[in-house]
Amino acid sequence: MLFPGDRVTKADLAQYYAEVGPAIVPHLRNRPFTLKRYPYGIRGQAYFHKQAPKGKPPWMPTRRFRTWPREGGSRLVDFTLVNEPAALVWMVQMNCIDMNAWYSRVDKPDRPDYVVFDLDPPESRNGFVQAIRVAHLVREAVDRLELRSYVKTSGADGIHVLVPIARRYSYAETYELAELVSRGLEADNPGLVTTEWLKRKRRGVLVDHRQNGRGKTIASAYSVRPKKGAPVSTPLRWEELGENVRPRDFGRREALARIEKHGDLFEPVLRGGQALGPALRSLRARPS
Repeated sequence: MLFPGDRVTKADLAQYYAEVGPAIVPHLRNRPFTLKRYPYGIRGQAYFHKQAPKGKPPWMPTRRFRTWPREGGSRLVDFTLVNEPAALVWMVQMNCIDMNAWYSRVDKPDRPDYVVFDLDPPESRNGFVQAIRVAHLVREAVDRLELRSYVKTSGADGIHVLVPIARRYSYAETYELAELVSRGLEADNPGLVTTEWLKRKRRGVLVDHRQNGRGKTIASAYSVRPKKGAPVSTPLRWEELGENVRPRDFGRREALARIEKHGDLFEPVLRGGQALGPALRSLRARPS
């Protein structure tokens, strides 16, 4: 029973991931995968597990990369790859609820596929409405740089905006673009947009550029999140992101129905292709 209050079991989650597999697997395929395990359900303590677990099925591939843990030093890790729906179901058996993978793929681990803007609203009654306003500000700022962006609910309390790019830029460059855009929005919208990391000092919606880095992960599109109601991180069309949207509006049933109706709205993120160079030059030329 992974969601005791909602009576959602491991089997329920496995059934959903088997059904949503054709839509979610392309967003995970050939990306180093980090297991976030909930052995006691969402009310218990979760933990991260990067090394491929013992007992992993032999048909599930791994790739080895060096990591640099916070406690110092480095180590080699055999990351699991989630390349088919059966692998998703096995991850549920390992008590994974949301599916988290790198922004880059194994053939070019230092070349991300997209820039991430992770929006974290304040803990206030209208916090998510503010996050919606800020998401549209991010879109407008990116539009001015002649870059396309795509939006999804985080499935928890925030919003993710992704900018797909050609696979020739470094994580340092994606970090720089996200930081310059975020700090520009903060300067233009004091009290609404912030880049302040410490919650006690924060006023407004955090636009977190720090999520751009090698080894960072976010919950994939169509991931169930470990929150009441088992909400799903759901792609939206920009025109759908109005002030009536709420972070928990989209569950498993709604996500599957939307895929049937619209297809995968995040499929363009996989195609990338956008050049960052002109946008970075434009941002660097602006007065600080």
